[in-house]
Amino acid sequence: MTEVVFTRHDPGLGEFALRTLDVAADAPLLHRWVTHPKAAFWMMQDADLDRVAAEYGALAAHPHHDAYLGLWRDTPAFLAERYDPARVELVGLHDAQPGDVGMHFLCAPTDTPVHGFTTAVITTVMAWLFTDPATRRVVVEPDVRNTAVHALNAAVGFEAVGPIAKPEKTALLSICTRERFVAATRSEGASS
Repeated sequence: MTEVVFTRHDPGLGEFALRTLDVAADAPLLHRWVTHPKAAFWMMQDADLDRVAAEYGALAAHPHHDAYLGLWRDTPAFLAERYDPARVELVGLHDAQPGDVGMHFLCAPTDTPVHGFTTAVITTVMAWLFTDPATRRVVVEPDVRNTAVHALNAAVGFEAVGPIAKPEKTALLSICTRERFVAATRSEGASS
């Protein structure tokens, strides 16, 4: 059984929500998303359905990394992951501080893009992460070549720290404090 864990009303695009994954039911959808050419930076282009199910099953069982299905107007539209960067993904690669939370997000591929959608998604994910009073900073590590996501990150308050070498990529470590997020999105209706 899935559970909605967060909702946000975007002033331009309406209702966004995050719900827990049902790995068995959601795996075919996630497989289509993560293997799509537009998801090249997700690095799962050649994954079969069993591998995607296994990856998200492992996340569902992981004590420091989890994933959520994002809904727009009650329809699956994006994926969000939250992790503890002091324990996974960035161990030894950044100056971990109490209250750091790592984040990944992926918008579903579409042939009919909606203006402002990706910004609304990242704003929703960030607003959700900051609903936890213990969250002080959100940390991201996108591929250095992913200039589109760097621009989105900057739009919601991220500051680039610099490139880091991960086993699978060279990443641009970036950090966003609660204060920078609120200042960057004040006119966006970021909180709900």
